[in-house]
Amino acid sequence: MHQTELEERIRNIELLLLDVDGVLTDGRITFVPDGDKLVELKFFHVQDGAGIALAHRVGLRTGIISGRSSPIVEQRARELSIGLVYLGKMNKLAVLDEIIEKTAIPAERMCFVGDEVVDLPVMHRVGFSVAVANACRDVTSRAAYVTRAAGGEGAVREVIELILRTQGKWDEAIEEFLR
Repeated sequence: MHQTELEERIRNIELLLLDVDGVLTDGRITFVPDGDKLVELKFFHVQDGAGIALAHRVGLRTGIISGRSSPIVEQRARELSIGLVYLGKMNKLAVLDEIIEKTAIPAERMCFVGDEVVDLPVMHRVGFSVAVANACRDVTSRAAYVTRAAGGEGAVREVIELILRTQGKWDEAIEEFLR
């Protein structure tokens, strides 16, 4: 894809959709004992959270589509005011159709960030498909953009900054911090 075509796609993005494990996290899932049960741990990068907050400041909407259900992800989504949260959904394409119907945002005005083959159907439909640096080869080879950062290490922040800079909204997003 030529740079001008890529920039045109990015300029039109209204909604950023994210996978969780391997994108918002580094993909590791740890279980630790909590009394007589096991509790799942995931690690999120603070820069990704800061990027999501900056995106919201300038009207870029965000959502999560994950094949796994997790109370930790629900909590993180609440903390970050992520408006669209779909967990335990292996058919991500059906979720995308639901999101299109719910938001009236066409797929070509959406970005999806993924890392695994289950993400490919959504990546094929959206206007701007992104793979994190450590995504599997089938995903990186089909993405419009591959991040320099790995999943869970600031890749989401990188994508947000790319979108906002391309749309000319970055300075507005960080304006209050420059005073």
